[in-house]
Amino acid sequence: MSLARRLDTPFVRFLATGGIAAGANILSRIALSMVLPFDLAVVIAYLVGMLTAYLLMRAFVFEASGRGMRSELTRFAIINGIALVQVWVVSVGLARWLFPAIGFTFHAETVAHVIGVLSPVVTSYAGHKFYSFAGRTDGA
Repeated sequence: MSLARRLDTPFVRFLATGGIAAGANILSRIALSMVLPFDLAVVIAYLVGMLTAYLLMRAFVFEASGRGMRSELTRFAIINGIALVQVWVVSVGLARWLFPAIGFTFHAETVAHVIGVLSPVVTSYAGHKFYSFAGRTDGA
């Protein structure tokens, strides 16, 4: 089996599309931080990344669930709402408390935000696979 075929799995596609969405998240946070406080910019940028991720994952990662776009997007938002708490706590915790405590100053907000965005990768994949894009069952 070729390397390309072995790498063509839903999780690898999730990582690739998630990477694109993370880039949209981080770049929009940097731009938003020019006019908004970091804490608020993290939340708004997360929404930009979440919408990017939903569209890419619906197209390239997960099979059709049998639900409409509204249902999938609602479920996707629930999983991402949970992940947003994790991203915010990690990003703001690092940027406001840990990094200053240890004297880390090299692009501290951006480094904190990147670490925060990466923190829910595995749990988000599981949530989207088994909830957001899960096949429709009776009564769902």
